[in-house]
Amino acid sequence: IILTALTLLVLIGGIKSIGRVTAALVPIMIVFYVLAALYILIVNLPALPAALALIFTDAFTGTAAVGGFTGSALIIVIQYGVARGMFSNESGLGTAAIAASAAQTTHPVRQGLVSMTQTFIDTIVVVTFTGLVIITTGAWELGGDAAATMTGEAFSTGLPGQWGHWIVTIGLVMFAFSTILGWSYYGERNVERLFGQRLVMPYRVVFSLVVFIGCTVPLAVVWNFSDIMNGLMALPNLIGLLVLSGLVARETRHYLKHDPKLVASAAEIEDFMVDRPGWADWKSGNVVGSSRTHTGRSLSRDRLRESDAGPV
Repeated sequence: IILTALTLLVLIGGIKSIGRVTAALVPIMIVFYVLAALYILIVNLPALPAALALIFTDAFTGTAAVGGFTGSALIIVIQYGVARGMFSNESGLGTAAIAASAAQTTHPVRQGLVSMTQTFIDTIVVVTFTGLVIITTGAWELGGDAAATMTGEAFSTGLPGQWGHWIVTIGLVMFAFSTILGWSYYGERNVERLFGQRLVMPYRVVFSLVVFIGCTVPLAVVWNFSDIMNGLMALPNLIGLLVLSGLVARETRHYLKHDPKLVASAAEIEDFMVDRPGWADWKSGNVVGSSRTHTGRSLSRDRLRESDAGPV
């Protein structure tokens, strides 16, 4: 009930409210979580080489544990790895583009490069640290139903007193709450696109009620339903990525070649930008706020027309 009420309270404030809450929560929880994990890994440094070896040697064997599931087949390992990886970093789902579209930026390629860092931080930093902490503390050997609490057990074992328990508990709540807010925005943008602004507020109310339902139904049902929905999202998005891959590659090459921060001289910048829409305003400093985003979109549309005419 508390989570549902907090979700509805934030959603009523719209995207600015969501942005303020997540901007406050995410950096704090990542810093505390990573620092705690680093401390545990340093304390258990002698066990770190064996932990890395265990990850690689047992990844595709009968003792491989993925989310607490002991699988003997490679396909099972891949299935659970991909499914849980989607939950972790949303790679391939197409949802990150919705959040990126709300950013104030001058060029879509620039925002794409920035957005790539989220996968690195989430997977390479947070998830890798979590896995190593679980292995070096021996919490991975719990198995069975207790596997759902492996992270909490690992941090409780690796940190003195009750610090591990509270860091994981508070971090889990903050991670989950910010994730709920992010997914609410994804759905809201789709509702607005399909049905217009008039159904946005009813959507927010329904979404908050679904949060309450998700807290009460069995966890296995939530996982299975989420896996199905993620697969249904990923399939059309991956097809779209393949179809548009050539265009994305051309736009990226053009940006990296002509980005004013990367070219050598002011003369080259002037030659490249002089005929672009909005360049005169940019040069005079008359463009402020969100107008810069519109200029970037104009540049993007201009480049799209050039790309349609042939290779760059």
